[in-house]
Amino acid sequence: MVKLAAVRIRGSVGVRRDVGETLRMLGLTRVNHCVVVDDDPSHVGMLRKAKDFIAWGEIGQGALEALLRKRGRLAGDVRLSDEYIKSNTPFASVAELSKAVLAGDFKLAALPGIKKVFRLHPPRKGYKATKRPFRDLGDLGYRGEKINELILRMV
Repeated sequence: MVKLAAVRIRGSVGVRRDVGETLRMLGLTRVNHCVVVDDDPSHVGMLRKAKDFIAWGEIGQGALEALLRKRGRLAGDVRLSDEYIKSNTPFASVAELSKAVLAGDFKLAALPGIKKVFRLHPPRKGYKATKRPFRDLGDLGYRGEKINELILRMV
């Protein structure tokens, strides 16, 4: 099963009400926040509706593992660790968990206490253009596999 990652790039000034509600439903309430969602028609519709404020695409195993290892948080702002995963899931490490999540064998929401939003840094070397779509040499909208490069620059 394919997983999609969405990163909020633009702020909340001038956002239409329906787009703002969509961003809230996705959990993208602040700039440089990231969520990982399933590739189903309802999520894809939400991502397309918010395309002028987010970047999104198919997340790879390396980027998901980096997100979980460096930016994964539990309730109380506790870092996600291999010991926690070993004691609460049938997996031995973050790498095994990320492989299982991408294969569709395990859902991130099933991990007790994990926060669904990953708070990221601004990307190293900055954004190209925050008001232009990706196909026009900007940053917004659907990026495909290139979302992994953006996430790794932000972790």
